[in-house]
Amino acid sequence: MTTAQPLDVTPTPLALLLLGRAADPASERGVDCPGDLPAPSDPGLVERARAARARLGDRVFVLGHHYQRDEVIQFADVTGDSFKLARDAAARPEAEYIVFCGVHFMAESADILTSDAQQVILPDLAAGCSMADMASAEQVAEAWDVLTDAGVADVTVPVTYMNSSADIKAFTGRHGGTVCTSSNARRALEWAFGEAGGPGADGKVLFLPDQHLGRNTAIRELGFSPEDCVVYNPHRPHGGLSAEELRRARMILWRGHCSVHGRFSLESVREVRERVPGVNVLVHPECRHEVVAAADHVGSTEYIIKTLEAAPAGSRWAVGTELNLVRRLADRFAPEGKEIVFLDRTVCFCSTMNRIDLPHLVWSLESLADGKVVNRIQVDPETEHFARVALDRMLALP
Repeated sequence: MTTAQPLDVTPTPLALLLLGRAADPASERGVDCPGDLPAPSDPGLVERARAARARLGDRVFVLGHHYQRDEVIQFADVTGDSFKLARDAAARPEAEYIVFCGVHFMAESADILTSDAQQVILPDLAAGCSMADMASAEQVAEAWDVLTDAGVADVTVPVTYMNSSADIKAFTGRHGGTVCTSSNARRALEWAFGEAGGPGADGKVLFLPDQHLGRNTAIRELGFSPEDCVVYNPHRPHGGLSAEELRRARMILWRGHCSVHGRFSLESVREVRERVPGVNVLVHPECRHEVVAAADHVGSTEYIIKTLEAAPAGSRWAVGTELNLVRRLADRFAPEGKEIVFLDRTVCFCSTMNRIDLPHLVWSLESLADGKVVNRIQVDPETEHFARVALDRMLALP
């Protein structure tokens, strides 16, 4: 039985939508890419990408996040996590175009940190981040009103994870807060509690948008208890919290999470220990607290890479982070006798990161080589100013 479509609705062909060629008004980030993307089956895509790079020369600088697929990462001038890549872009002022193979908030950060003479390009505008989208500027402003009504806003310092929109970074900058990465979250929280009166006082941190990184850092590294943490749910009145709960809390965690790291479970850890004798479990701090507590090693993407680089031959590792990176690391270290497996049996790529594919990259590079700027990411001046304030506070951390 076929369900009839309303007369005013035209179905979007699935194949075109997946390639970013069409717009779906009901989707979270429906966009139209102007022009025609090359077919993904085009056997000449690699050569076309190389030719466009050669035509552009030093005018283009390509950034590749660790979670990108191999077909894209091969064309990156540098690879890294989101903040490292944004800083790398700022360190290349001679590059007229910054092509960011990552997701939207990363390209925004690159635009904030680079000069006005540089233009940041995101090959597919639909490459968003589900975690970043879990905290909108309107929701966070409303949350601050809730904290004000509870009488705690004056003793609360906002800290936002790098994985947030420019609007949220700007909110943080306006309200005396800072940005953090998964590498420096402890230092950022220590600074914030110092600004809020010190760890022994009644000061609080509003941590955005990943509850797991905030909770794991507070409990594992600052010595807080689970009872010191409350979760603010933007979809419930007053965040689902009473004024008294807000007054008692030290960490007010936004109800957000990474769709990839949030999939790992305690059962995943138990199962891999049974399946791989002697395995070392290595996970990202965006994982749930019970997963982090059961792991052998916990750290940022860069920490994960360095840990595996230093691991002895013959060691076995189960890694809880995005599958593209895990697979790449497994291939890289296999000749050294290191066994690296994905923590979960379920395949779990970052779906939005994977929207940056070779057809989109080729289309972006060829368009730039032809003098046409496509998919430029621009942060408005006021948002850029206050987001930069928050980022500069992070850069000033000891």
